[in-house]
Amino acid sequence: MAGSGFGFLAVCLGAFAAHALKDKLDAYSLGVFQTAVQYQFFHSLALLAVGLLALTQGADAWKGAGYCFIFGILIFSGSLYALAFTGVRVLGAITPIGGTAFLAGWILFFISASKLAR
Repeated sequence: MAGSGFGFLAVCLGAFAAHALKDKLDAYSLGVFQTAVQYQFFHSLALLAVGLLALTQGADAWKGAGYCFIFGILIFSGSLYALAFTGVRVLGAITPIGGTAFLAGWILFFISASKLAR
C-alpha cells in the first residue's frame, strides 16, 4: 500500500512540477524538486517489490527494508520538497539522513534476497 501511495504522489508531484511550478521556481529549486520526485518514485517501486516479496516469502525478512525506504522517502524527498519551496538551504542538511535510510534499505533488501538464493 505504501509503495502505491508514494508512487501515486510521485506522479502527481512530477506533473505538478512540470505544469504548475515551471514558472514559479528558479532552475535550481525546480531541479531539487525533480530530484525529490525521482527518488520518491524509484523507492516507491522498491516498496512494491518489498511488498510482493513479503507476501510470497514472509514479511519478517523484508520489514526492515520497507521501513527504511518509507523513512527515506519522507526525510530525503520531504526535505528536498521543503528546500525547493522555501529556499532554506539548511534543510539540505537533513537530506543525507534520508539518503542513509535508502542505503540501509538496499542493504537489508540485499540481505533478504541473498537468503532466498540459498
